[in-house]
Amino acid sequence: MNHDSPPLELDDAFVQDPYPVYAKLGAEGSTHRVRMPPGVPLCGGLPVWLITGYEAVRSALADPRLSTDLNRIEGLFAQKEPDRTKRGGFSSTLSKHMMLTDPPDHTRLRKLVSKAFTSRAVDELRPEIQRIADELVDALPDRDAVDLLDVFAFPLPIRVICLLLGVPIEEQANFKAWSKALVSGDSPEAAAAAALAVAEYLGELIERKRRSTCDDMLTALISAHDVDDRLTGDELVSTAYMLLIAGFETTLNALGNGTLHLMRNLDQWEALREDRTLLPGAIEEILRLESPLKHATFRCATETLGIGGVEIPAGDFVLLAIASANRDPHRFGDPHALDVRRPAAGHLAFGHGVHHCLGSRLARVEAHIAFGALLDAFPDMRLAVDTGELRWRNSTIIRGLDSLPVRLNRR
Repeated sequence: MNHDSPPLELDDAFVQDPYPVYAKLGAEGSTHRVRMPPGVPLCGGLPVWLITGYEAVRSALADPRLSTDLNRIEGLFAQKEPDRTKRGGFSSTLSKHMMLTDPPDHTRLRKLVSKAFTSRAVDELRPEIQRIADELVDALPDRDAVDLLDVFAFPLPIRVICLLLGVPIEEQANFKAWSKALVSGDSPEAAAAAALAVAEYLGELIERKRRSTCDDMLTALISAHDVDDRLTGDELVSTAYMLLIAGFETTLNALGNGTLHLMRNLDQWEALREDRTLLPGAIEEILRLESPLKHATFRCATETLGIGGVEIPAGDFVLLAIASANRDPHRFGDPHALDVRRPAAGHLAFGHGVHHCLGSRLARVEAHIAFGALLDAFPDMRLAVDTGELRWRNSTIIRGLDSLPVRLNRR
């Protein structure tokens, strides 16, 4: 690739359907110079290296020369776009968590929260997750059409992660609006206001937890800060924020994206209705086909390196296209089709390497219980709009719908 050639200009059509672009680029190689669509969070309008294809993305996800450290990335942003209002980005108050750090800080922070996501810890949550799912299904209105994201796919994971952190249920309603403002590119002002609101809320919640004797993850993190100084104050707030936002975004989008594809492929929905043993594999296939994160966490090259025979200069930005990797025809046959019987193991929906998603087991359990509850309660559920009317969220990282109107057709 000629470094002097202009980058491929991406637009809203790419946000709505990136797969034709991935396919075109993939036929040319694995490393491509592109300019992200104006207005997408973090890197809108900036040239980046986009890595496509399964082998290249998987290798790059584990490459320590590609840094996720926000301090390094923010410094490079400032050089490339001095106007901070155009760059967007993260609140520094909320950015000292493991997703935006490199080892050794990443290793230390990950170890502090890993106990909450062990197989045993997640399995102990199953009865409570089932109770929440059943409660939400029972409370769904009798009217025919609902937005499934609003009434089910959002409240389920937010209630689960808030349960883990010890957030009172009556205080959970704000997180949807805050999350939407933070991950969409609709308004930098709204994103800044949401970041401030989240930071203020978490700071106040932490002070309340210090005066209580609760047994939850946030109280344990407070102890790590207050007792043995393993967390700084900013890291404490940032880690709580990461768990709240990342803790429900993946499941929210897995449920929304998966339901959409099942409604578009009713033979697959019927197969799950008839044989629930297919459900664990179906969840892996859903994660592969429409990954909740289309790109991995933003990275920059700490030194000049080669990917796919192309030299990426030190200091350049890199996006790893998980969604492209998971539809690579060299790795998955007929990759654009939903097949709940497909052996989809090995997909990269939860990343790879040191940044592999810590909550992947919890997300899988939530998805299993959630789809089971929907299949039980609404076996005749159908889309309430034409798929052409659906819009995907304007995000650099997230692959999720703005809404998902369905007809429940409760029997």
